[in-house]
Amino acid sequence: MAKESSQRAREAGAHRVVVIVDENSNPFELGCATEVFGLRRPEIGRELYDFRLCSPEPSTAMRDGFFTLTGVAGLEAAETADTLIVPNRPDVEVPRRPAVLDAIARAHARGARLIGFCSGAFTLAEAGVLDGRRATAHWQWADSFRSRFPAVRLESDVLFVDDGDILTAAGSAAALDLGLHVVRRDHGAEVANSVSRRLVFAAHRDGGQRQFVERPVPDLPDQSLAPVLAWAQEHLDSPLTIADLAARAAVSPATLHRRFRAQLGTTPLRWLTGERLALACRLIERGESRFEVVARLSGLGTAANLRALMRRGTGITPSAYKRRFGPEAN
Repeated sequence: MAKESSQRAREAGAHRVVVIVDENSNPFELGCATEVFGLRRPEIGRELYDFRLCSPEPSTAMRDGFFTLTGVAGLEAAETADTLIVPNRPDVEVPRRPAVLDAIARAHARGARLIGFCSGAFTLAEAGVLDGRRATAHWQWADSFRSRFPAVRLESDVLFVDDGDILTAAGSAAALDLGLHVVRRDHGAEVANSVSRRLVFAAHRDGGQRQFVERPVPDLPDQSLAPVLAWAQEHLDSPLTIADLAARAAVSPATLHRRFRAQLGTTPLRWLTGERLALACRLIERGESRFEVVARLSGLGTAANLRALMRRGTGITPSAYKRRFGPEAN
């Protein structure tokens, strides 16, 4: 089934994503990449990516020898990748294979997009492609990374970093956040939301959110933010303020702020702006071409504000987003 899906994707000229699996690679991040980029998407009606796994050896022992991976392509498959996901593994002090590092450097030189999940930032840095660039890695390895690669601008307290053609994610679960971010960047918010629903995963967590939160599970059920978040998502077209959210949650603005930081790793304003921007993107994808209407329905106010926030959040203007992801583009 996977080979048939990949064949259809190749015939359709889909973007090729290749994952290099090396000795002691983490299986969780491999699974994340496969879930996001490799599965068939019948609910969307087309294949999003041509996905392949490759390895420098015919048989690769995964992390701690739990299982062995066989039957994947050789390392030469990396030469045809449009996006190359590099190996990550827990033994960050052990040098990567020269053949793997050379394949990464060649991919970068010919313009392929590179992605590192978790300790994958070490692999990218060893390959020499991160000097002077922004990146992140799991917080527990931040000091080790900085001492070994001082030329890299490490941001150790964020979920992921999008530095254009090189993207890195922090701990394991952030691989899903970054994967969905890439889908959103490639195919738009509507498709990314469809993929996230299939994964039963949060549709949008901003890369600037913290890697870990103070209290992943609230001590008391009535401290959960879920009710106020759901209410806010249904009223994004209204002029909501932080005071409105706090009143809905029956707490003070200061308490609301603490709960957002503790439970979501972000602030109420940043979360609200991100939700509004995601709604604006979906409205454009569904065919709303009047940007002042998009701004009003998403609660962003004016077309000028929409333009500024879209440039900051997606890197492109509303007009460019419409050309790329609007109905006429499909």
